[in-house]
Amino acid sequence: MASTEHNDHTQTQSLSYPAPSVAADANDDNKIHLLLAASGSVATIKIPNILHALSHHPNLAIRLILTKSATNFLGGQSAEQPHFESLSKIKNVEGIFLDEDEWGVPWKRGHDILHISLRRWAHILVICPLSANTLAKITGGFSDNLLTSVVRAWDTTGEVGDRKKRIVVAPAMNTAMWNHRITNKQISVLEQEWGIRENVKENESQGWFEVLRPMEKELACGDVGDGAMKDWKEIVGVIEERLGLGQPR
Repeated sequence: MASTEHNDHTQTQSLSYPAPSVAADANDDNKIHLLLAASGSVATIKIPNILHALSHHPNLAIRLILTKSATNFLGGQSAEQPHFESLSKIKNVEGIFLDEDEWGVPWKRGHDILHISLRRWAHILVICPLSANTLAKITGGFSDNLLTSVVRAWDTTGEVGDRKKRIVVAPAMNTAMWNHRITNKQISVLEQEWGIRENVKENESQGWFEVLRPMEKELACGDVGDGAMKDWKEIVGVIEERLGLGQPR
């Protein structure tokens, strides 16, 4: 894990596995659990803003997953792009997890399997930004890194855990990539095949994905058009609403 967790009984050091009980212990903390993730898009630089905006909720616990590509945008280049390790100092952030944290040491029976532990821990998974590459992996069923393994192992039926939990994604990519026909097909999978069905009978809800479609603006690459991640403040509002978080004091 890239940063040490705050709770003494779940502390881990670099290259050491979390204790097998890490998820179960944390579930007794009486907090709401947000698993926040970022994949390889420039919009990853908005993650610090989102974390700071959510730091005022006393009943919220956050764990962050960064893909290898996402870390390229949070390497300490500027005040807007602090090093990702510094994000562990933001209130409510319990840990930052990278791909190498899952299989960093040889696995032994009884050891934690990180992508399963994180899935059990989370009340919701929010991926912002969702890159074109990770979108393709998710809809294709790939699980070749920590984030896509969590998504692939997600409980889509409500039978593994005590209740069905949703995944919220905010795509972000170049306009040409967003307008590509394959992207349209992939978004259709998330929205039409796997999407949350709002108007269904009680206790018979279907779907587990919610897509926060991108907006039109000038992108970091200089192109103007659709593909920019939904405004981070609006994403914060969606997270607060979905998790039932009250207005911070």
